[in-house]
Amino acid sequence: MKIIVTGGAGFIGSAVIRQYIEHTDHEIINLDALTYAGNLESLAEVEQNPRYHFEQVDIRDRAAVQNLIEQQQPDAVMHLAAESHVDRSIDGPADFIMTNIVGTYNLLDVCRQYWSELSGLRKSRFRFHHVSTDEVYGDLEATGFFTEETAYDPSSPYSASKAASDHLVRAWHHTYGFPVVLTNCSNNYGPYQFPEKLIPLVTLNALEGKALPVYGDGLQVRDWLHVDDHARALRLVLEKGATGETYNIGGHNEKTNLEVVKTICALLDELVPDSPQVPHASLITYVSDRPGHDLRYAIDAAKIKNALGWMPEETFETGIRKTIQWYLDNPAWCQHVQDGSYQRERLGITTKLGVRS
Repeated sequence: MKIIVTGGAGFIGSAVIRQYIEHTDHEIINLDALTYAGNLESLAEVEQNPRYHFEQVDIRDRAAVQNLIEQQQPDAVMHLAAESHVDRSIDGPADFIMTNIVGTYNLLDVCRQYWSELSGLRKSRFRFHHVSTDEVYGDLEATGFFTEETAYDPSSPYSASKAASDHLVRAWHHTYGFPVVLTNCSNNYGPYQFPEKLIPLVTLNALEGKALPVYGDGLQVRDWLHVDDHARALRLVLEKGATGETYNIGGHNEKTNLEVVKTICALLDELVPDSPQVPHASLITYVSDRPGHDLRYAIDAAKIKNALGWMPEETFETGIRKTIQWYLDNPAWCQHVQDGSYQRERLGITTKLGVRS
């Protein structure tokens, strides 16, 4: 197949593309606007492959999207392009509305028109795969899990924008018969992750002896999914998932944020024993909580296991060790990705009356 991957220079998108090039014969077109978190260095190992192509296109530009779709004539589109950081959405929600909602609409409508003009096998096998997040479901109590039937209850501008895009995708399927599949995943981690996210932020700060910020009491619970496991699941859903269906993808690794930070500190103590920062846990600093911070997310991934046979291969213990070792082994990538506008400062501290903290 010829597959367009939007957001392919991002953390998850680049993992998907690396797997497609390594493990399949598909031709991959990487559509990415190269905003602050997009990094083509994450694709250095595949950039010379003749089955890989990069196109710098912003999904907010409908004309550019239409030109690319008409030119490339894809068999499928995997849509990962999104603004994705909750803290950044609190400080500046407009980019999230424009990219995650308007951009998704542009892509949906252009692809629907393209699909409607196809015929035969090409039309019957076309897929639009929309990649989303478990954050659309909102907050969980101490027990229970998100299923594909859980009602949406987004808490942040980011999760609200993703919920809106999910609804648009389903509407295009129900109204126009447009062939879609959707996935909602838990927190990803692994190599090549932009350092505004918890695990790379804590790792890089700890190596430099900087404070390790823990929001509130650090007892917020997340389900952690290694990005390579997620990429395998995404490829499987695109090719084997049932049209119109949603699949939750989870790592089966519930951890509090504080547990994650302490695990990173312990691994760094072991892997960099001569560091002047040992014990790294002494750098932990508790800071005021994020406005509207959800307390717990947890995914029930039974559907994708039973229907498609997918299960995560990495436990949190194996995955986090590999991840920390990767950051230690790739200081050049870490330095280059930090040379831009983000310097690991805290984002998302905007407060408003009536916002839960």
